[in-house]
Amino acid sequence: MYPEGLDMVDIRLWRADAVVLFDWLASVDLNQVPITHPAQKQALMDLFTRLETETDIPGVTQEDIDAASADVARDMGW
Repeated sequence: MYPEGLDMVDIRLWRADAVVLFDWLASVDLNQVPITHPAQKQALMDLFTRLETETDIPGVTQEDIDAASADVARDMGW
């Protein structure tokens, strides 16, 4: 997917966060998201593609999304 030799990072992400992010990325119009550089939009699309192709998250139900959203909102520390 990525050209040979690119620096990569591995992150561990709370599943609820991943579900919420995937759901948002699947529904948001990225043309309406404020960005300061086109690379930001591309990075969001890259994240969406990775979540879509390398996880089982695309198969979650609305009930799963609602539960994940509640979990993430409950964990908000700000």
